Amino acid sequence: MRAVDLFAGAGGTTTGATSVGVRVLAAVNHWKTAVATHAVNHPEAAHFCEDAAILDPTTLPAHDLLLASPSCVGHTRARGKEQPHHDAARATAWCVIRVAETCAPRVVVVENVPEFLRWKLYPAWRSALSLLGYRVSEQVLDAADCGVAQHRERLFVVASKTRRPVVVPHATVRHVPARAVLDLAAGPWSDWRTWCDRSRSRIENGRQEFGEEFLVPYYGSETGGRSLDRPIGTLTTVDRYALIRGDRGRMLSVAEMLRLSSFPANYVLTGSRRDQVKQIGNAVPPGLAAHVVKTVMEAV
Repeated sequence: MRAVDLFAGAGGTTTGATSVGVRVLAAVNHWKTAVATHAVNHPEAAHFCEDAAILDPTTLPAHDLLLASPSCVGHTRARGKEQPHHDAARATAWCVIRVAETCAPRVVVVENVPEFLRWKLYPAWRSALSLLGYRVSEQVLDAADCGVAQHRERLFVVASKTRRPVVVPHATVRHVPARAVLDLAAGPWSDWRTWCDRSRSRIENGRQEFGEEFLVPYYGSETGGRSLDRPIGTLTTVDRYALIRGDRGRMLSVAEMLRLSSFPANYVLTGSRRDQVKQIGNAVPPGLAAHVVKTVMEAV
């Protein structure tokens, strides 16, 4: 099956798709750092570093499968107070319709946050897919159920030119604990007792529940820690989790975050550390993408 990855980012979806036999012919993204990462790891694909809103779909290669992860910024609960740019972010979903209308792939798979379903224009957006001849289904899946060492719930909208909608089943793979992929001995460490008051409070609460070794969110609404014997919580576009061992603590390394997201060990990220963390936080975990794409391939 031949595919195009729209809003491809650093290549999580492409990596998952290629692992189950898909040929990703082209990747589109507006951020040159993410495009550079994608190109290093997937040199066989053509790369379009441009805004999907002004992309000419006729320049894309013929494909059977359109993979797309339009911006979730305007939908996610983590966006905070409504801002003018959130409307522009939500509008990126219409780029999917434009490419689907022009290129007419047999299947379209769209990934986003579950809140996408509550977008006031979602019924119209879904109806547009139906008018183009697609049968549409929606599933919210957790990456942890696919063997990814990270709880990350994402919505997948599957639109297919089949007699019945393609429904992606929930995976039942045994959860991988964060402990299995973290390097507990790696540094550098610092004394967490010198950290800010809020972090120290979370750590003290975590010690009472989990003992000497656990994870703690560095920001957010959580008031305690997180066990190493379960998948980590959702990784975001900035450093979120610290590892605590006794009186020492450290932020997770980029290599650990890649493993927590199920990227291959040899995956290369370009840009600064901040850029790399952002790319991981934006990425679809390859293990989750593989589960969805494999189901689609088997159904069509």
